[in-house]
Amino acid sequence: MSGQTLGELLRYWRRIRGTSQLELAVAAATTPRYVSFVETGRAQPSRQMVNRLAGALDVPLRERNGLLLAAGYAPSHPHATLDAPELEQVRAALTAMLQQHEPFPAVVLDPGWNVLRANGGATRLFGGLLAPRPIPEPANVLRLMIEPGPVRDAVLNWPEVVPALLDRARREAVGGVLDLATAELVSELRARPEVAELLSGGEPATAASPVLAVRFMVADEARAFFSVVSTVGTPIDATAQELRLEAFFPADEATRRSWECTR
Repeated sequence: MSGQTLGELLRYWRRIRGTSQLELAVAAATTPRYVSFVETGRAQPSRQMVNRLAGALDVPLRERNGLLLAAGYAPSHPHATLDAPELEQVRAALTAMLQQHEPFPAVVLDPGWNVLRANGGATRLFGGLLAPRPIPEPANVLRLMIEPGPVRDAVLNWPEVVPALLDRARREAVGGVLDLATAELVSELRARPEVAELLSGGEPATAASPVLAVRFMVADEARAFFSVVSTVGTPIDATAQELRLEAFFPADEATRRSWECTR
């Protein structure tokens, strides 16, 4: 969306949120006339007003910077790398959570589902599934699970997992909107013939369990995990807002016993 005017960006986000000019005006404590003037370029909003409009539309922090730039203002929200000094507290918290979750797998993901950090349990799981190949850098969970390869071959309930995984990619996107690179990746994966066939099959069957566990064949034994996803609360850095920690829990006693014996 680079190169677009502020008005074009506002209209885009209003369409995404299904919000009228009146609804946006009420939420941002302004008038529909003023919102219309901003969208047509007849009014130049203050920095504070741009932030109010973006907040009312729940625009992700990285995209809020784009709105500010389009309005002629410097970005408000930094976007440091995870290794940057300013994210030391976030990094320490994630490291503690990864360690505390041992021996079960846990990973830190960026918005594109690339693994940024992994604990020993995750390295054991995916390293074992990929062996003798090394874990790729970067390791992209969507590609590993959906594209042909040893990880996909090891997923016993792959036809159930793939539609749920692609739906998760959309639901867990920051602000409910996929960034361009991730949207292109999801479109590429959805276009694969075997995936398209799965997705055209209609509504998934109702499961007896409240969660969908991924069942892997690990060392000739079936192991099942479901996951819980955590995000950083009240972030003011765009990178911090986009991070997700996915912790895998055993879905049955056999998996629990197998993984706990590695402590």
